[in-house]
Amino acid sequence: MKNVKIIATGQYTPDNIVTNFDLEKIVETSDEWIESRTGISKRRISDGEDTSQLAFKAGKNALDKNSILPEDIDLIIVATCSPDYHVPSTACVVQGLLGAHNAVAFDITAACSGLIYGMKIAKQFMMEERYKKALVIGSEVLSRIIDWKDRNTCVLFGDGASAVVLEQTDENIGIKDIDIYSDGAAGMALTCKTRPLRNLCVESDEELDHIQMSGSDIFRFGVKVIAKNVKDVLERNNLTINDIKYIVPHQANTRIIETAARKLKVSSDKFYTNLSEYGNTSAASIGIALNEMMEKNLIQRGDKFIMVGFGGGLSWGYALVEY
Repeated sequence: MKNVKIIATGQYTPDNIVTNFDLEKIVETSDEWIESRTGISKRRISDGEDTSQLAFKAGKNALDKNSILPEDIDLIIVATCSPDYHVPSTACVVQGLLGAHNAVAFDITAACSGLIYGMKIAKQFMMEERYKKALVIGSEVLSRIIDWKDRNTCVLFGDGASAVVLEQTDENIGIKDIDIYSDGAAGMALTCKTRPLRNLCVESDEELDHIQMSGSDIFRFGVKVIAKNVKDVLERNNLTINDIKYIVPHQANTRIIETAARKLKVSSDKFYTNLSEYGNTSAASIGIALNEMMEKNLIQRGDKFIMVGFGGGLSWGYALVEY
């Protein structure tokens, strides 16, 4: 059976930076309060670019850095919960912008687990001979669905996109283990409704919704998922934590990551974090972190790392990768 490996990563974030001090001017909060509770000091906020534009630029960044031709891409999956349109899909818009005319393109919605879900789906497609290269993108303009008067949520999120290019390989490297999960019964802990139902049968004065979250429920869920997924993947693959170079978690909250590290009895240095710079970019976050690691040469040939995502759905997943 063929394996699938990561051959390229990319990212794009808007130039516009919003700091905690900027948020102090619009909601009752402070830089100290935000940073001490979340680890976030700034985030990138779109000043006009849509989700598809961010996704295109992240995908193009990944392709250009590694001289990959768009027409060589057979599959494009975009994970997003903040699309520009219901129709067409963000992935189809990206396909057109890239000129990847040989690709099949579609979106998935798995919130902050989106990149892991996309990689899992892409790997299943790539067991067929036809799908030799896949572009998986996580892209969000969460600023369009945030209530900027809600100090509990507006301080957390940012806009951005990331991309990974996957390729079939006969080598014994790449995605060694990957799986995804969901628990819809707990899904109301993190929600954002679509447009209100108004038609010839229903009258409604309901306004468009924003992200709403039970912070304590998501905190407990995130800690549990990170610790359990890392333990499970190590056990399933007869590895110890010492065999793992880095854990690359969804960037939601540094306290979640630090608490999970204590449960695993490992140093928080084992986890790569960049929350301070970007905030929570949902489906984009793990890929942005991974791309930064690649650009900093923190991952070398033969290194193993674990990617862990968790978020709305509730959904979660992990990937064990040997680079």
